[in-house]
Amino acid sequence: MIELIEVSKSYNKGEIRAVNNLSLKVKPGEIFGFLGPNGAGKTTTIKMIVGILKPDTGKILLNGIDIKKDPIKAKSIIGYVPDEPVMYEKMRGIQFLNFIADVFKANKEERKAILELAEYFELTDALNDIISSYSHGMKQKLAIIAAMFHNPEILILDEPIVGLDPKASFRLKEKMKELCKKGKTIFFSTHVMEIAENLCHRVGIINHGSLITAAPLEEIREKAGEMDANLEKLFLELTE
Repeated sequence: MIELIEVSKSYNKGEIRAVNNLSLKVKPGEIFGFLGPNGAGKTTTIKMIVGILKPDTGKILLNGIDIKKDPIKAKSIIGYVPDEPVMYEKMRGIQFLNFIADVFKANKEERKAILELAEYFELTDALNDIISSYSHGMKQKLAIIAAMFHNPEILILDEPIVGLDPKASFRLKEKMKELCKKGKTIFFSTHVMEIAENLCHRVGIINHGSLITAAPLEEIREKAGEMDANLEKLFLELTE
């Protein structure tokens, strides 16, 4: 469902190599955790997958669609929650969601899902409020609803738990599991090792722009020769 083929990206006229020759596949029905230290290349990779940044070299396919050659078609099958929920602050919450629904040419069922998700994440009472009055957590919920309501084949989340209260965090994880059972692909980055350990089918670890590993946790433990180690310990050893 997601395929990166020898993808590289540099900044500052090639002086800073943010992502280095990255190849990766993520299957349908898989929750894939993307981990790495600050500045490792996670967000740059995600922004290339969703078409915000263009890779210098390599190819990115979403369900076989080349994001560079057919960006509109590729973006139509994804939902994206960025690392920072930047929105139109003067809009009301419901106006923003209806705007996103118009962008995706949502049908009646998908527009109905907006209200269902708002109730699920306990944001219904705030939908008529101006977004600038929202807390960070409320904006995060709004971004999550905007990413999910149109039932995308691929859900890409960059640090989605940040700012959420414990109940909303739990409900997001439950929703991710539910979508996974329906065959959707979920690609998300997090610094919370416990969440990745308990939620993901596979974990990818990136450092200095290069992929160190992409495997189930048990396989990572086996390669490290530490069958009882938790993900946090393995992560620290692999990135140091």
